[in-house]
Amino acid sequence: MQEYLQCGRYRLALGKADRPLVMGILNITPDSFSDSGQFMPLEAALAHAEQMIAEGADMIDIGGESTRPGAPAVPLEEELRRLMPIVYALRDCGKPLSIDTYKPEVMREVLAAGADMINDINGFNAPGALSAVKDSDCGLCIMHMQRDPQTMQASPQYDDVLAEVTGYLLQRVENIHAAGIARGRMCIDPGFGFGKTLAHNLELLKNLEKMLQAVQLPLLAGMSRKSMIGAITGKPVEERMAGSVAAALMAAAHGARIVRVHDVAATVDALKVWQASRMDISAI
Repeated sequence: MQEYLQCGRYRLALGKADRPLVMGILNITPDSFSDSGQFMPLEAALAHAEQMIAEGADMIDIGGESTRPGAPAVPLEEELRRLMPIVYALRDCGKPLSIDTYKPEVMREVLAAGADMINDINGFNAPGALSAVKDSDCGLCIMHMQRDPQTMQASPQYDDVLAEVTGYLLQRVENIHAAGIARGRMCIDPGFGFGKTLAHNLELLKNLEKMLQAVQLPLLAGMSRKSMIGAITGKPVEERMAGSVAAALMAAAHGARIVRVHDVAATVDALKVWQASRMDISAI
């Protein structure tokens, strides 16, 4: 299993002995399912990023377009208008900057501005996506999604969700590697909530180790505050922290090396306790 991820200016340790990395979510959109425009002004976005870093975030994932179920697409110019100021402002913050986008033009612009990773819900399938990232050292997060954000939660169906999601990720990794991009720059994301029912999500969560054995790349898990947490707990989005932290711990226990979260401080503390419980007491 690959123990490092080349992520732009950073080489991230992702071995089993290392604590899973915490990726803090910074949504600069007016219609995200959780933050709802709270961090759109530049000053608010910077303050929130600085808070997450102080709380122990290892990476910051910045999104300029909501990908919640049913979300409308955002024009290229508007996505760039939202993203570029925050990328320039944070590129020297000391933490890798991941950009959540599927548009090749956005990939090129943010990488030139100093971003370290591209987190693509579309698995780098868009024409021009691979050429946009090929000649940089950026990390690639390759995600599975059934259909698109507008239709993905309209009765998603699989014959075998684990086999189909794993097979898709394996094929994308092979194709991306064949295009000349090193495996050491890649991680995978099963895409919790992206074209999956609660049963599909739980089946994937319970079997992350099987997916890891097949793909042999670090795995990123993002379940924070999603509808699957609400379905299990019965809580509205603003009351899903405890459930989200539990999901992050379960993902880590099943092999995830990066967890993408809204609640950084609580997740970092929980992972520290979980990691300590797995260590030789004399090493603490």
